[in-house]
Amino acid sequence: MKKWYLETGPDSDVILSTRVRLARNLQNVPFPIRMTPEQRKAVDAQIKDALLGSHAAIAGDFDYLEMQDTSPAQALSMMERHLISPEFAQAKDGALLLMKDESVSIMINEEDHLRIQVMRPGLDLQGAYEMADQLDTLLDERLTYAFDERLGYLTQCPTNLGTGMRASLMLHLPALQREGVMGQLSDTVSKLGLTIRGLYGEGTEPKGAIYQLSNQVTLGISEQAALQNLKSIAMQVIAQERAARQQLNGDLRLTDQVWRSYGLLRTARILSGEEFMQLISNVRLGAALGILTEVTLDEVANLILNAQPGCLTLRVGKNLTPAERDVERASWVREQLAKNET
Repeated sequence: MKKWYLETGPDSDVILSTRVRLARNLQNVPFPIRMTPEQRKAVDAQIKDALLGSHAAIAGDFDYLEMQDTSPAQALSMMERHLISPEFAQAKDGALLLMKDESVSIMINEEDHLRIQVMRPGLDLQGAYEMADQLDTLLDERLTYAFDERLGYLTQCPTNLGTGMRASLMLHLPALQREGVMGQLSDTVSKLGLTIRGLYGEGTEPKGAIYQLSNQVTLGISEQAALQNLKSIAMQVIAQERAARQQLNGDLRLTDQVWRSYGLLRTARILSGEEFMQLISNVRLGAALGILTEVTLDEVANLILNAQPGCLTLRVGKNLTPAERDVERASWVREQLAKNET
C-alpha cells in the first residue's frame, strides 16, 4: 500500500503536506502528567477498544503499537514521518493506533489522553479535517470526553482549550528564505493567529527551507473558521513564494545552483543531514520550476524521507555512527538517482 507522504496533492509545488490534529481527554481521569501506571493502562484499553471494537472494517485499517515495544530507530523513523511528536518518540508508556497507509495516527497518552492526527499530501485542510472529525465522532460515541460548555474540550495545555484542534501545513519556501523575509513573515502571521515553526514543530529549526504554518487560536473560534483563516493566509504565502520564484527563474546562477546540487547528490560519497537537506531543497525548487526534469516532486519526497537518520538506520538494520550514517545516506541517494536515469 502506497504511503500518503509519497504522493503529491494540490499546490504541492509549495505545500508538501497538510495535518489536522484533535486533542481529547477522558472525563474524570487525570491528565497524563498526573496519571498512575494503572490509569494509563486503563485509558489505553478504553481507547483501543473504542476504535478497534467499533467496526470490523475500521479495525482492519489500523495497527496497534505499544511504544515500549519499538526500538529507538523505529520511534525516530515514525517521528520523521510525522506520525508521532518528538516527545512521544522518547516515551515508553504510550501507544499508537496507526492506519496502514499512515495517513492517520492516534497517539494514546501523549500530552493528552488522545490525539487524532490526519495527514494529506499537498493543501487539503478540509479533507484532513473531515476524516479527523469522522474518527472523533466515532470515538465520542464510545468514550466520554472531558468537555466544558464555556471552555470547550479540556486539554492538559491551556493553549489547546476550546476546539482542541491544531491544523498545520508543511511549506517549502526557498525563494522567500533567499529574500530574507522569513522573520518578517513570521511576525505578520503571528498577528493573524498563526505561527511558523521548523520541520518538526515547536522548538525545531527549519531544514531545507521547510516550515510549518499552523493555527495558534483554539478558544472562542470554530474549527471551520480556524481552517479558513489558515487556508486564506497559506494562499497568500503560496502567492508570495511563487512570485519570488518567478523572479529567480531564468537567473543563470539559480540554474547553476540547481544543477550543481543535483550533481553533488548523484556523485557524493559523504552527505551530512544538513548538507543533504540544502541540496535537496535546491533540487526540489528546480523540479518545481521545470529547470530540472530528471526527478519529480514525488521522488524528491521519497528522497527527503528515506535519507533521515531513523529511516537509514532501519534500512541497514543496525545502529550507525554519525560518520557511517553520512556514508550510507550518500550511497542510498546515489542509488535512487541512478534508477531515475535508467
